[in-house]
Amino acid sequence: MAREFKRTDRVGDEIQRELALLLQREVKDPRVPMTTVSAVKVSRDLLNANVYVTFLGRDKLQDITEAVKVLNNMSGFLRSALAQRIRMRQLPRLMFHYDDSLARGRHLSSLIDSAIASDQARAHHDDVSRGADEEE
Repeated sequence: MAREFKRTDRVGDEIQRELALLLQREVKDPRVPMTTVSAVKVSRDLLNANVYVTFLGRDKLQDITEAVKVLNNMSGFLRSALAQRIRMRQLPRLMFHYDDSLARGRHLSSLIDSAIASDQARAHHDDVSRGADEEE
């Protein structure tokens, strides 16, 4: 019988929860504003953790790249702070990545909205032109 949750998933969830609190309360760097930890993927050997983050109010690629670089530079500090909160023999090495799924989702949603609006405008235009033809 397979386990319901893998150890890597449980470790990733705990790291995500504690890291979100750390970033919110401890990190005061203005280059890393309002950081959201969207996912943490831990390797099977529990030595590496890929941390996926988003930033509220940061849309420029240059700002996002700088913020991710800052997080990667402070990964040692964050790892040691996590080690005080999470009881493990060895905490995974943290590697930060930008999670662009929210931006992609917003873009796709706007494309869908514009397609729907264009279809409705076309249907309205067709209805108006049919009404004019019937009156003649």
